[in-house]
Amino acid sequence: MKRSIAIPLLVLCAATAVAGEKGKAADTIHADKNKMEGKAPSDADLIASAMKAAPASVAKGATVVAMDGNGMRTLRKGSNGFSCMPDNPATPGPDPMCMDANAMAWIQAYMDHKDPAVGKVGFMYMLAGGTDASNTDPYATKPEAGNHWIKTGPHVMVVGADAAFYDTYPKSPDPDTSQPYVMWAGTKYQHLMAPVH
Repeated sequence: MKRSIAIPLLVLCAATAVAGEKGKAADTIHADKNKMEGKAPSDADLIASAMKAAPASVAKGATVVAMDGNGMRTLRKGSNGFSCMPDNPATPGPDPMCMDANAMAWIQAYMDHKDPAVGKVGFMYMLAGGTDASNTDPYATKPEAGNHWIKTGPHVMVVGADAAFYDTYPKSPDPDTSQPYVMWAGTKYQHLMAPVH
């Protein structure tokens, strides 16, 4: 995908996302309260959390999956090829995500510390934002000197593209997160981060 095609796609996704923002603040407060109180969310809570990741038109037809002690568990079967995951209760902020099949395979490779398929472009929504993360170390768990911890608000991601695609975007370890940039540049998990304003 050339940059001239990618930017209009990202703008379109951002416009769609803004339309689905109403009511998310109250839901986020409820989810954060459950985290603080240590309550295990119900399947209905997990599905509601997962659906915050993408525009309603995508989320309503998506499969919803969640991680548990036995691996990935399907909470709701979908029909549109997207899979949504709820917020991770172990992280400090909301971070549900929703992705197409290629992005789901990319995430699985990342979780398994394996090489993702090259050239299988995937698209991912994180419209509730993402928990703060290192921009240089894919497996960093907390801010440390030199690991370039960043704050990410609502965004979409393009994963699995050829290296040449990522070469057209900024790759600074300390990026301007209000603009599209490459996260984990130079690693096998580099991907485009595009904020949704």
